[in-house]
This record gives sequence, C-alpha cells and structure tokens, in this order.
Amino acid sequence: MLREAEGYLELSLPSRALETLQRMHEPGTFKGHRLYLVGEALRGLSRHQEAIDSLTEAVDLAPSNIQAWLALGWCYKRTGRLDQAVEALEHAHEVDPDDALIHYNLACYYSLQGSKQQALEFLSRAMAINPDFRDMVGDERDFDPLRSDPDFRALTSVIV
Repeated sequence: MLREAEGYLELSLPSRALETLQRMHEPGTFKGHRLYLVGEALRGLSRHQEAIDSLTEAVDLAPSNIQAWLALGWCYKRTGRLDQAVEALEHAHEVDPDDALIHYNLACYYSLQGSKQQALEFLSRAMAINPDFRDMVGDERDFDPLRSDPDFRALTSVIV
C-alpha cells in the first residue's frame, strides 16, 4: 500500500494517496514512512495543520528523514510559523549538511525573517553545492526582502 500511495503522490493525486493510506491498518516498522506519506498527501491538499501533525510524528519516528523535515518546514511556513520552519530545516541540516535544497530553503526562510546574513550564507552555500539554484533566485518571492540589498545583488549576480 505504501508504494501505491507513493505512486498517487507522484501523479499529483493526494486524495487517492490519502485514501490508500487510511486503509492501511498495521504499518508496523513502516509507521514513520506512512506518517510521512500522510503528511505529504495532506500538504498536497493544502491541509497544512493536519500535515504538520503527521509530519511531526514522522520525524519523531524517523529523525533522519530529510524529506519529512523539508515538508514540515514547508507547512510551517504556509501557516505563518517561520521560526518553526527554520527549526525544522535546521534539523534537516544537521542530518545532511551538504544538501543544497536544505540550504536554499533555509536561505528563503531567513530572508523572510529579515536575517540577511544567515540568508546570504545559506544561499551562497546552496549555489556552491548546486549552481542550478542560481537560476531560481530571480523568480523566488521569498528573496523579495533582500532584492535591493547590494550584498544580495553581488552574490546572485542576477537582474532583480
């Protein structure tokens, strides 16, 4: 059932994924993964608070699941809890300090918080790990608070 739910999520069918996961009675050792998938399905349905509940349980059971930490941060951001979004991604960063996506998202969240130096440090590292992130900066609204900053402009070397 887990693979079936993953397939529905890949097809952008979160309702079907959630229905499949709700039919699963005894996940056993896969409980953390099931909770993560439930959280992803709820996130796909914009039911962010419910997703937070499932994802919080998922990371408690599987603290090395970076995808669950990223999803949790994403949901916290959408519920206006930036401090908790940053905290979730800091946990992900502890698990994998070389993941460009974690660095990029931390840069976004720090930018929104007005923490310029931290935002620039994480953005710089994200682009060093994966230069493709440089192409995303121009369209990323999370960096709007920094667009006119000379240090941000120098780092990104994009027309903003």
